[in-house]
Amino acid sequence: MEALNADVIRAAVPSPPISGGAVADRIADVLGTPNQTLHGDPVNVTAFVVRRFVDRGLPVGLSANPDETLHHPDQVAEVCRRKDLAELIAADTPLGPEQATARLRLRRTDFDHMVRLGWVRFPAGDEVRFGTSRAGAVDVAPYTTASVHTVPAEHPEVDWEQLRTVEKSRRSPLAALRPEATPLPA
Repeated sequence: MEALNADVIRAAVPSPPISGGAVADRIADVLGTPNQTLHGDPVNVTAFVVRRFVDRGLPVGLSANPDETLHHPDQVAEVCRRKDLAELIAADTPLGPEQATARLRLRRTDFDHMVRLGWVRFPAGDEVRFGTSRAGAVDVAPYTTASVHTVPAEHPEVDWEQLRTVEKSRRSPLAALRPEATPLPA
């Protein structure tokens, strides 16, 4: 096996790789919504969104560490020049279950049935630790805005307007549905 040549690597990546957090900051700056705020507000572009970009190959991850990504600065600059950057960010913005429920204008129980039915999934099995203490923290699955918004179009068999008017104490019409069986490989 041939050893890696440090000069070849430096020639291919003349600037040091940058972290996922730094990528998120650069993208936020390009969009005119800097992540650095004066009042400790939440960031506008998160590392979660950057991981979704890596899943799409925009930019390629250079690290084998799943918890901390590194990226080629030239690829990041290329991503930042995309005309559809804001749309990509919006599609990959993470939503918790309550936010997804509000976006769909449904009750939480209806959304839970959609998850049970496999109609909406969170990407790559990521979960976010929510809470301040180990005893009070819970794992919350972030769903992407794009995946939540496609559910009604993918399931025209549901009367979405009627579903949105079901009273709080009533059973969800989705409760009677069963997940479709996944065909076994041949």
